[in-house]
Amino acid sequence: MIVRLFILAFLLSCVSCQKEKKKAVQKGTEEPQKPNIILILADDLGWSDLGCYGSEINTPVLDSLAYSGLRFTQFYNTSKCFPSRAALLTGLYAQQVGAGRTWKNPWINSTTIASSLKEAGYMTWMSGKHHGVDVPTDKGFDKYYGLLSGAANQFNPGERREGEPEPARKRVRTFYVDGKRHEPYTPDSTYYSTDAFTNAALEWIDTSAKETKPFFLYLSYTAPHDPLMAWPEDIAKYRGTYKVGYEAIRKQRFAKQKKLGLIPEDFKLSKPIHVPWDSLSEAKKDEEDLKMAIYAAMVDRMDYNIGRVFDRLRGQKKLQNTIILFLSDNGSSAEVVHIAGDGNIGTVGQWTSLGGDWANVSNTPFRMYKNNSYEGGINTPAIASWPQMSQKGKINDTFYGHFIDIFPTLLDAAGHSYPKNEKLLPLEGQSFANTATQTSESSKETISRPLFFEWADGAAVRIGDWKIVREKTEQWELYNLAEDAGETNNLAAEMPNKVTEMEMAFKTWQKRMKKY
Repeated sequence: MIVRLFILAFLLSCVSCQKEKKKAVQKGTEEPQKPNIILILADDLGWSDLGCYGSEINTPVLDSLAYSGLRFTQFYNTSKCFPSRAALLTGLYAQQVGAGRTWKNPWINSTTIASSLKEAGYMTWMSGKHHGVDVPTDKGFDKYYGLLSGAANQFNPGERREGEPEPARKRVRTFYVDGKRHEPYTPDSTYYSTDAFTNAALEWIDTSAKETKPFFLYLSYTAPHDPLMAWPEDIAKYRGTYKVGYEAIRKQRFAKQKKLGLIPEDFKLSKPIHVPWDSLSEAKKDEEDLKMAIYAAMVDRMDYNIGRVFDRLRGQKKLQNTIILFLSDNGSSAEVVHIAGDGNIGTVGQWTSLGGDWANVSNTPFRMYKNNSYEGGINTPAIASWPQMSQKGKINDTFYGHFIDIFPTLLDAAGHSYPKNEKLLPLEGQSFANTATQTSESSKETISRPLFFEWADGAAVRIGDWKIVREKTEQWELYNLAEDAGETNNLAAEMPNKVTEMEMAFKTWQKRMKKY
């Protein structure tokens, strides 16, 4: 209901804009400005890692955005980096564009948000991680700065700099700087990925300050993905915070989520899958505290940098006409990368991963993490802020959306249509705005539309409140998410017909995906 009111307010503002546009035309003046759009994507951020989603981490900028905007409790990614990014930019399932299993294929059958918004008169910019082989400037972006492929050293993705240890890295990563390809890219010692990605965005904002055209900025951070690295002053803010242990932090976040109204009082918390904190040695506890402190510092620094962007736009009097969306590409990660380094956790010479114990805490109150099709892997914190939004500070806990919905929604916001091209597949996603214009019966049908997930050994289907999910097995589990979003009570044995019905929908979708 809340999301419909939010969208209806947006549509009414559009009607108002059209009236103003008509008046402007009659008077011979300029047409009203289309809204600017900022799409912000975090990397491996857990559902509870922002203050407005239950965390103890200091995120005042995103919290303020949430409390003056709209938070979703059921918005989905794909549980993995590159499929999520493909779905986000194309409005299609990753399987349809060639990114269902690997990031090394050029995207097919598709166009991007950037291309369509460019056609609508937007300046289009991307800064940060892409995780594909297609260069963003070949996919509709006027400007691109950042990391073309996967995870990279946060302080130095290139060769060793004088006076520093060898930078920890998996492999040489491709960067684009000022339109030029760098492989490797060795920046100066002031470089930190989150700061650098923001600096590029600020430069574009500044150089276009007097431009009357609207802009679309896709700001794709690598925080808080490993390697865990942060500035010492940011780490110091959180050092010692996490010595209370996994159980205590998870309990605190769970209680805060109830207080914030994100989850009901009777929410069934999934069983912990972290080890007991008291089973660790004092040395191990100190190391775990340091790891989580660095992770928190990375989130803190990301929030600060997002604030830099907002401040710059506020100073240019453009923020009030800017749509802002914030999401994470998957849940917090339990993956652990082992790379030899200098042993100094958090610095340029050591690659450190968060690990499954803290990832379980980060995804509170949900089950599992990145690469899994349980809610902990696919449910993202999602914040939307729209100009003239009337439902400020609301939480939507009924509507469920997906990354594939972003493209059509932003097209509506820009007043632009999806291109008619026989080489392009029709969008799989649905604009949020569509639900406000439906009759009550068709609106219910839209809200109950099926969503499908398939990555690695996992798969899931959601239709209405029902979800089937499996991991490393052919045996489906069944959950009623309206009553059990923690996925604690498997109803498959009690409702085999429901499982069969949803499995058939999955097989039909899977067969359709294999055509591409």
